[in-house]
Amino acid sequence: MRTAMINRKSLLVLLLISTLWISFTVFRSPIKLSSFQKWTALKWPDSLPHWNSFRKAVDSEASPCSVVSAAETDLKIRKILKKMDQLIPPRPFTHIYTTSSAKQSTASILNPQITYCRGDQLDVLLQMKDHLGRRKEYGGDFLRARMSSPDLEAGASGKVTDFNNGTYLVSFTLFWEGEVSLSVLLMHPSEGASALWRARNQGYDRVVFKGQFVNGSSRVDTDCGLFLNSSAELCRYLNAEDQEAFYCVKPSHVSCAALTHMYSKNKQVSYLSHQEMNLFERSNMAVEIMKHSNVIRVTKCNTKTEAVKEKCKPGLISTVPSGHVWKYTWNPVSCILTPVSMKDCLSGKLIYLLGDSTVRQWIEYFKTRMQTLRLVDLHESGKLQHQLAVDLDRNINIQWQKHAFPLIGSLVYSVKEIEYIARAIDRTGGDKNTVIVISLGQHFRPFPLDVFIRRALNVRKAVERLLLRSPDTMVIIKLENTRELNSDVERFSDFHGYIQYLVIKDIFQDLNVGIIDAWDITIAYGSNAVHPPQYVIENQVNIFLNYIC
Repeated sequence: MRTAMINRKSLLVLLLISTLWISFTVFRSPIKLSSFQKWTALKWPDSLPHWNSFRKAVDSEASPCSVVSAAETDLKIRKILKKMDQLIPPRPFTHIYTTSSAKQSTASILNPQITYCRGDQLDVLLQMKDHLGRRKEYGGDFLRARMSSPDLEAGASGKVTDFNNGTYLVSFTLFWEGEVSLSVLLMHPSEGASALWRARNQGYDRVVFKGQFVNGSSRVDTDCGLFLNSSAELCRYLNAEDQEAFYCVKPSHVSCAALTHMYSKNKQVSYLSHQEMNLFERSNMAVEIMKHSNVIRVTKCNTKTEAVKEKCKPGLISTVPSGHVWKYTWNPVSCILTPVSMKDCLSGKLIYLLGDSTVRQWIEYFKTRMQTLRLVDLHESGKLQHQLAVDLDRNINIQWQKHAFPLIGSLVYSVKEIEYIARAIDRTGGDKNTVIVISLGQHFRPFPLDVFIRRALNVRKAVERLLLRSPDTMVIIKLENTRELNSDVERFSDFHGYIQYLVIKDIFQDLNVGIIDAWDITIAYGSNAVHPPQYVIENQVNIFLNYIC
């Protein structure tokens, strides 16, 4: 009996020790928290909306990698910003008379001839002067060079080389025969470009966002933005994986998850001085420098056979200019565009058009060109609604979706289904019949450049992940295009767009993606519209078709 009791006690002690050991092992091991547990641990103002882009939580094991990735991204952002700072140094001025003047500056054709040969390069030397006729001793002027023959429906951009001493070399490749007009516009003097650069990076409040929250049968509107200088309680909508956030003032007694719609409006705020504002009056922008002898004659005097070009495909070296327009048709420098049957090319394809409304124009173009495409009602509303067009017989699926914040629009748009491009790419399986087209830029112009750089870097990382798991997937970057000259300059100047154009080319230059240089194309066409005309879209789509078929 005594022996039995001892054995029973020993067994109980052994069971207790075993239980403690198991509990210690379990709690010592990393445990994946549920989304709710993680959000609670972060102590955010309120629960997050149920959008896919914001619901994805990071596993505890992956957190160190995320921290390292975020640190690497911050370092890359600083490096790119430093490069841009060196490109656009401060240019303070005491009076507008000391700034660059198109009227006083001179343009001289080097080695002028009576006629020129097609294929030759023509160089123009610019000497910039101020309004008092004094030579400028530094560079940084924002110039736009273009050659054109309106009767031939031809055009091309010119290459500008800044010697940083007030002189510039503008190089034109003479692509076609006939009379050719040369143009060099002083878009902004260097002092204006410097002022825009400084002002851009000073604040987030040039555009105000208004979020609409549903509260039963009523609606509550509050201020939203990338940054809010407010003491009120805020809702933070965090793209946790890429450390991008958007904020709204939290309505009283309303959940953050009740945010459904948004719109924006310009705020009457400026970071430019009154003197700097004078530089951006319409009469001081896009002023012609080449006033005389700007028409030349080009003939076919070279009899040598031109080298045979290969068909256009992703990965070819980018050139400046990247091509020219002839009879309203785009002709690349480094490759040839062949006729492609749109229906045959797109058969069996899944096409994702991700980004702003300049790539939404593509799906609208596809609908006009292919009568067999049918729109699918996705039960959304507004101009920025997700669009899906299908051709069931040919198994064609084309869809467009807007990028996430910032998204500028005076019309109300839904944010219930809003998603960051990087997250959309991450949920894409990809294969040889999947094509992704990405377009970013116009909506980022009013905000500090680091916002755009971070977004572009995060998209690049998502593309890298996609190409690792599905290397046959085709990814195409449609670069930003030019827009109206009379737009609100501090917010939307093409100078901001050009800086973003340089940044995104730099970020994606060594990745196996196709590039559609919409910036160079719209300059060649002489298009100054945020939404280029259909003949420009047609030629962008033609490049796209040559890339994928």
